[in-house]
This record gives sequence, C-alpha cells and structure tokens, in this order.
Amino acid sequence: MCGIVGYIGSRDVKEILLQSLEKLEYRGYDSAGIAVKGEDETKVFKEKGRIRDLRNKVEDDFEGKVGIGHTRWATHGEPSVVNSHPHQSLDGRFTLVHNGVIENYVQLKEDYLEDVNLVSDTDTEIIVQLIAKFAKEGSSTLEAFKKTLSLLHGSYALGLLDNEDDHTIYAAKNKSPLLLGAGEDFNVITSDAMAMLKLTNNFVELMDGEVIQVMRDQMIIQDLEGNDIERESYIAEIDASDTELGTYPHYMIKEINEQPQVMRKIIKEYQDDNGDFKIDDAIIKQLNDADRLYIIAAGTSYHAGLIGKEYIEKWAGVPTEVHVASEFVYNTPLLSEKPLFIFISQSGETADSRAVLVDIKEKGYPALTITNVVGSTLSREADQTLILHAGPEIAVASTKAYVAQIAVLSIVAAVTARELGKKSDLNLMSELGKVTTAITSVIDDASTIEEIVKNFLETTRNAFFIGRTMDYYVGLEGALKLKEISYIQAEGFAGGELKHGTIALIEDGTPVFSLITQEKVNLNTRGNAQEVAARGANVCTIAMEGLEQEGDSYIIPRVDEMLTPLVSVVVYQLISYYAALHRGNDVDKPRNLAKSVTVE
Repeated sequence: MCGIVGYIGSRDVKEILLQSLEKLEYRGYDSAGIAVKGEDETKVFKEKGRIRDLRNKVEDDFEGKVGIGHTRWATHGEPSVVNSHPHQSLDGRFTLVHNGVIENYVQLKEDYLEDVNLVSDTDTEIIVQLIAKFAKEGSSTLEAFKKTLSLLHGSYALGLLDNEDDHTIYAAKNKSPLLLGAGEDFNVITSDAMAMLKLTNNFVELMDGEVIQVMRDQMIIQDLEGNDIERESYIAEIDASDTELGTYPHYMIKEINEQPQVMRKIIKEYQDDNGDFKIDDAIIKQLNDADRLYIIAAGTSYHAGLIGKEYIEKWAGVPTEVHVASEFVYNTPLLSEKPLFIFISQSGETADSRAVLVDIKEKGYPALTITNVVGSTLSREADQTLILHAGPEIAVASTKAYVAQIAVLSIVAAVTARELGKKSDLNLMSELGKVTTAITSVIDDASTIEEIVKNFLETTRNAFFIGRTMDYYVGLEGALKLKEISYIQAEGFAGGELKHGTIALIEDGTPVFSLITQEKVNLNTRGNAQEVAARGANVCTIAMEGLEQEGDSYIIPRVDEMLTPLVSVVVYQLISYYAALHRGNDVDKPRNLAKSVTVE
C-alpha cells in the first residue's frame, strides 16, 4: 500500500525522491511527501493528491543530500496534507515516514503523550513524538528509536531523520516490507526494489525486528538488543525497462498484451528439455505428503485459487479448500491431519495472508507460496516457493499475474496427479501453448470488445456476471475488474442463484454478461440468460467456439474446457479496461485502491 523511499549520498536528494515515489504510484496512494535534510534544518514538503501535485510544493532552491519520501494510503485520518507523511516531532528535530498500522497507538498516547498536542489524526505521529520524548529525556537517537520500537504493537516499516545528524537515516521493520539498497557513494531504503532500480539493483533484505543505520558509505543492521547482523546482498533480477510504459497509453493494457509472453515464460520455466515438469523435489514431497490442500488468498488471487481447486480435485483427486485470508486467520476451520497450505499472492506481501502463514507455521504445518516477487515476505517465510514469472505488474488491477497464477496452479495440479498415479490424456504444456495462441487472438480482437463496451456499459450504473462451474469463478473476477477501475457496481453470480433473490434487481437495460465455455452447463446458463432477458436485461453472451449460438456477442477460440478461464478472463479484462477508459477514469490507479495490501 504505502510506499517508502530514502537516500543518503553525494547528490541533491529532491529529484531522486520524487522520481522514486513516482515508481511507487502503482501501489495506490492518496497523498505524498518528502523530507530533505539541509545544513541547518529539515524541510518537509507534502500534498494531497498525486506526485505531480507534490512537485509544485517542493522548493527548488532548498538542497540536501539526505532525505526520505512517502506515498500514503489512508488508514488513520482522512486523506489530507496534515495527515500525509513525513511527520515531524513538535520540536522539529525528528522526521518520520511509516508504512503499516500501529494497533496500540491510542494506549501509547494516553500513557506517554497526554501533554503533547498532536497535529494529525494518524498513528504515525505517535511514533515520532515518542522518539522525541525519549530523546529529550537523555536517550541517544538510536536508543530513543529502539525504546519506541519496543512499545509498538502492529506492523511498521520506518524511515527516520534526526536534524542533528547529517550522516544517518534510521530504519526498522516489522511485518511491512523494507529493503536496503547499496550504491557507489550512496545508500538507500525502499519498500519496493522497483523504486530504486535507476540507482541500484543491489539490495539487502531486512527481517522483522531489525534496526538499521544507513550512512553514505555503510549500513549497520542490528536486532533490538544491539547485536550486529551480517547479511549478503542480492541482485534484483528486474529489468528497469519492464517498468516503463513504452508505446502503451496505460500499464493495464500493456500488461494485458504481455499475457502471451507470460504464458510462454511459464512453459519455459516449468518444463525441462525432455518435456517433463520442472518442479523442485521438496515441493513434490509437500504435495505427496498432504491429505488436503488449503489455498489461502485474497481478491484476484482468491479467484485464481477457485480455478486451481478445480484442477487439483478433478485431475489429482486431492481435496482442496479455498479460503479468504482475512477470514481464515480469525475463523480457522477444522483442519485435516496432514494439511498443506498454499498461499497465492501477486506481491508476496499481502498482510492478511501473512497473518495466516505466521499462525500455521507456529502450529508446524508446511507452506508453499505462489508469488510473482522473489524474496517477498510470503516467499521468504514459507517452506517453498513457486514463482509466477509474470514480470513487474504496475497497474493496480491485476491481469497478467492472475493468468500466471492459474497457469502455475494447473502445473501444480498436473504434477500432483502424476505423482499420485492419476492417468490423463491431457498434455498440459502442449495445451497451454494452444491457450497462448488463443489469448493472442482475443487481444488482437480488442476493437471488437471495445464495441461491446459501447453497446452494454457506456451509461450503466450496474452490471451482473453469470456463469456456472468455472465460468462462475471467472465471472467473479470479471465483476471485480469492472468495479475496480470503472466504478460500475458489478457482481458475479452462479447462474442458478440469480432467481434466488438477485433477479429482483434486474430492470430494463441492466447489463448481464453470460459466460459459456463448459458444454455440460451450456443450456443451463443459456436458460438463466433467458430468465433475465425476459425481465428486461441487456444480455451479452460470451461463448467458446463450438458452443456458440446465433446472437452471441463474442466467441472465444476453442481450447481445452478446463483451461478456458485463461482465455475467457482476457475478454473481461478488456471490457473492464475500455469501460474505465470511456468514463475518463485513471485506469492504472483507481480511487481508494492499493496494489500491495500490506495492512489487515
């Protein structure tokens, strides 16, 4: 969600911070700010809105070679200049940026800061005022920082400046992501490697409970007891050009167009020279040993998990449950004797999923993470990881990561089936190649799909998506995509469920998208479409080649029925994109949303 950057080195810091924050815009935010440490004072510049608005506030003639920056997604207090970061102590000595949520901030205020007139409504200001309080009582900056950290309950990634220290950025993390970056004559902190790729690709991972002093020529990592920690750096394998728009008008359409490339990459990475699956033996053992799989995810990843459940149960015969992470952690069901937990997350930083991971690891259960980000928290803390190989996904609305998740889950299911001796006539890798061609055909037909948007969604305020079996799951994702970026109220339903209440909402002109790719429920879904059409709905039927009928709005190329979600969802992605585009919305950065959801 929120983003943190910091720089200490030999160059003026303002433009470095601003450009780095621009690289974090995809995460979702409502305000932004930077703090620049000058010779005699630390100046804070912040503004509600976009980085371009912040640029107008920054004083060109104020220079400094140390600074921190932040993009805020509001959790405590409304989006405003006052509530935006960085926050300063009342005496102006300390300046702080913070990602995460401090759960006991009210108690800390009552216990330690009753005589302090707070400026903002945030939990973050409590942290910086506590540091200032302990410093006034005689603690060094590092001691005050550590003492404050020992009192915090919740999640945090922190960057701290001391106006009396020109040589150090203090940092710490717990549950929220934070990296160190090393360069020639400079060092940085960042919540996302992509923010600093123009400066360095050499990063150091940080663990929960660590405290860091970042200087121009060194980085000191310690635990809260003051013990030094040595850790090797790693090279971030991200091509900076992958984060650029190139010739595309928006990241979302760029990433939709990259999906055939992603499919080819997955086939290459998960197939050896003999055409066999290339999966680590430790992961295969996890799958073999489990009597039930529990897929834990949120949002789009949850929808991918529903498709994955179909593959695993139908191909491998292993009972599989799919759970919303934020519910599972507080309402855990009765577990089997030998469960395997599979965590699906584009970013690998999803806070709800991590809360489940922490809990199940304490109970001694094995965990496998499927993610797009090497070295992310969920990847690092699980026993094993499968990488999506989708490349950087910048648009808030996930497209290529969803398709990658389904593709990798299909491989997991096929490997499990093979290991359990389940015979199949499906040559998965060959079929995924056909899927790649089908996705390309849909993308090439984008202009036809844009016409569907003009005919069905140009003025509507709501829409429904219906389907059965896997088409229902794809409908859930189609509805989510549409409401995420177009702000059209959209809901996905199992076709037979509409008449159990929701059909009361159908009126003249209500758009209903009906997806038909499964032969055994073809006529059932068409019957449901007729039911809503009879009540005035404007029905858009999307069918797979071979199941089409006269009057259908769009025909997707024929692929194996089980793999149709990889193709049909692309139609819904394009519908959502054009619906948002025609309404003049910010396609890549929809209101109120964040790419990486790092708070519960």
